[in-house]
Amino acid sequence: MTNWHNKTADEALKECSSTAFGLNEQEALTRLTEIGKNELKEAEGKSNLRILVEQFKNPLILILAIGALVSYLTGHIVDGTAISVIIIINALIAFWQELKAKRGMEALKEMASPKATVIRDGQSKVIDARELVPGDILEINTGDILPADIRIIEANNLNIDEAPLTGESEPVNKHVDALPEGNISLGDQNNMAFMTTLVSSGNGLGLVVRTGMQTEVGHIAEMMNNTEVTKTPMQVRMDAIAHTLMIAALAVVAVVAGIGLFYGMPWLEILNTSISLSVAAIPEGLPTIVSIVLTLGSTKLAKNNALAKELAAIETLGSTTVICSDKTGTLTQNQMQVMNTYDASGRYWSVGGKGFDIAGEFTPIKHQSSVTESPEMRLGLTIATLCNDAEHLLENGSYHVRGNPTEGALIVAAAKAGLNRSELLDNEGYSVIKKFPFDSTRKMASVIVKSNTGQHFLAVKGAPDVMLRQSAAFMVNGKDLNISQNACNNNLALAPALDEHIIEDYQNAINYFADKALRTLTVGYKPLSEADLELTQEELESNITILAMFGIMDPPRPEVKAAIDTCYKAGIRTVMITGDHALTAAAVAREIGIIRKAEDKVVTGAELDEMDDHELKKICSEVAVFARVSPEHKLRIVKAQQANNEVPAMTGDGVNDAPALRRADIGVAMGIEGTSVAKDSADLILLDDNFSTIVKAVRKGRQIFDNLRKFIRQALTANVGEVSVILIAFLVMGPEMVLPLTPLMLLWINLVSDGLPALALGVEPAEKDLMQRKPRKRDQGIFSDGLGLKILIRGLALGGVSFAAFSMVLSAGYSEAYAQSTTFAMLVFAQLWHLFDARGFASLFRKNPLSNKWLLGAVAGSAGLSLAVIYSNIGQAIFNTQALSLTHLGSIIILASIPTLLLSTVREVTKLKFI
Repeated sequence: MTNWHNKTADEALKECSSTAFGLNEQEALTRLTEIGKNELKEAEGKSNLRILVEQFKNPLILILAIGALVSYLTGHIVDGTAISVIIIINALIAFWQELKAKRGMEALKEMASPKATVIRDGQSKVIDARELVPGDILEINTGDILPADIRIIEANNLNIDEAPLTGESEPVNKHVDALPEGNISLGDQNNMAFMTTLVSSGNGLGLVVRTGMQTEVGHIAEMMNNTEVTKTPMQVRMDAIAHTLMIAALAVVAVVAGIGLFYGMPWLEILNTSISLSVAAIPEGLPTIVSIVLTLGSTKLAKNNALAKELAAIETLGSTTVICSDKTGTLTQNQMQVMNTYDASGRYWSVGGKGFDIAGEFTPIKHQSSVTESPEMRLGLTIATLCNDAEHLLENGSYHVRGNPTEGALIVAAAKAGLNRSELLDNEGYSVIKKFPFDSTRKMASVIVKSNTGQHFLAVKGAPDVMLRQSAAFMVNGKDLNISQNACNNNLALAPALDEHIIEDYQNAINYFADKALRTLTVGYKPLSEADLELTQEELESNITILAMFGIMDPPRPEVKAAIDTCYKAGIRTVMITGDHALTAAAVAREIGIIRKAEDKVVTGAELDEMDDHELKKICSEVAVFARVSPEHKLRIVKAQQANNEVPAMTGDGVNDAPALRRADIGVAMGIEGTSVAKDSADLILLDDNFSTIVKAVRKGRQIFDNLRKFIRQALTANVGEVSVILIAFLVMGPEMVLPLTPLMLLWINLVSDGLPALALGVEPAEKDLMQRKPRKRDQGIFSDGLGLKILIRGLALGGVSFAAFSMVLSAGYSEAYAQSTTFAMLVFAQLWHLFDARGFASLFRKNPLSNKWLLGAVAGSAGLSLAVIYSNIGQAIFNTQALSLTHLGSIIILASIPTLLLSTVREVTKLKFI
């Protein structure tokens, strides 16, 4: 790709075979035919039909489908219909989730400008932006959204807002001069402008050098098309559970079929038993319950200003090991503010108040008690207010700035000292006669002001070093003290009238502000006679009296430091990834606790370009700040984190963040300042653009994962109990076996008597150590920490006690239906007792059984509905049950508690996790 920023305007025109008069129409048409239209191309996506079909590839769905088919073929219409309805509900839920797929490319295309004003054949004309070609001369005006990448060939106070593309918080002043050879980031290419960026002020001309997919935004679009959307840890874990259950179900069915054939049992009986086992082995309500639990979590997150676009993303937050956060607007307030000031008398001041709230005040670090006692500071703020185009407005009860953010910071600082621009102009008689706008060459701006006494003076602001070179005096304690001409030139020899430490202190203040990564502006003034009004700009902007210097930055959000500390204690690293300069980024990172020790590295985009992916992977865990990075860098960083087995969350708000947002395990977009491209590429949207909201979401994600593990423990324990009771019966009773439970009874247990109370586990209060634990590893399964063995032991105990009840009742001469009703009741109540132990990871005896009111209600509801299956006429008709005697029912309820109480006691005594 040609480095257009290295070329002069004439060289660029020559290489594009163009002139300042533009292309002729025939040449433009020829290029359009050869190069193609100026538009972004989208990768081909899946059709809705394909998405729907793919939902039936889930192993759990396949097993259930086979069970439904066999049920229909063997005449079990009710069973087959019930299983089919469950399959359809689960598939439709998953299908709906995928239909909410990201619209990142569409949003990116919508950002492009539909029209463009070009010069062709020496005439200005408006064309469809899609017809732009390299070599076109584009007219640039305030408010334009640029439709292509251009090399600036004329600039008149031209400022372009590149925040969506580069992350820069302030508009960039553009110029025509060629830049030196070398690796220069987009944010530093001040003679270039890019598609989708906004012209915030000024005008000029640009040579179109890249269109369509060749532009920087086109490059991002291509990365988005080629970026693989990774599965979330939850999806990986659920897939693992599905395959585990499928293998377990097929193994059990194979064992039953083998034993059945050995006994010479009829195929129909083997099929009936196999259907029962497949239904028993699979928690049919698992996908639905998981979706409901995640939806409940999503609702709670929304109340805390976090909108989850993908339900699985909520749990992923709980797995997050590293948060890659943008700086501007997420970690900072996205409001440039004067943080410290220095007056020419050598006093430092800090500025109180928050944001654009003018209730704050100037607080002296030493000497003075009020800014009004510093004449140079008071006059300096007046100068900063008069030499300023920003507006400080009160609308809908709150203040905001309209205009350049740095100028806005000066306006707000002045307001905190009681100075208001409109009052100075309207009430105090000041009037601005002439303006000399800022430009990047002289690094100054000035205005000629007429005071209420009729006197004229020049109000000046500019870079501190430039202002010092142009100065003739410092105002010290209200008096102008002159600098000798020699001092002006080399800043060393001083006139007798000036204290020898004044310039040295001023330079120390420059260094002090630089160390704090503050953007600095110095203000000064110059009295003017009538004759001086005829001087040139260069002559006017000399022999200035320096008044004060302002240190400006976008400060960290007040709550961010505590949020990062919480992450640190939870074992989550926070990494800043920003398009801003390294010094600024590092200063903010140190202040808020991202950089904690000397070993924490700051790496720039230029340094990243020198590394291959292996080197980046090696150093990734040591880097606290990545500064001046490009979209490719962000994507590489996310991939490197994942290659290190991390689970990265990536935040962003601009077009440049979209590929990394899409690739990350969880993409987090800003809801207020974020572009539609970023929002459509993300999984989670922060409605308040606040980093601390991510930490709240991490906490909720961890709680949800805990509760899902509790639910899965409960559900699979019940499934092991169901499978074991049938398998034990088959092994013990052989060819004469009577099924202890019918397939329809098993479906009821899975969906109602077990599923309904398990939902209440989704609202179980958070564990006390939730944010003190280390994050889960990417490859850590659901069954870690002995959960798999615990499920097996508890399930076998539930199945054993249920078969014992079935066997005793059947041997006592009761009917087959009565024995099945007994088994049904025993398994239902055994599961309900087990629910109280599944509530936590500690012992049953260490948790108040009455603390979860939803669980108590769900247990009562489940018990009531299950008893209705046994005692109601409609229940008996559908499920072929018989009413149990009250004596038997009471005994069942008591005996059903034995497995849970006994095993929990053993666990409490032995401290073994798998019991």
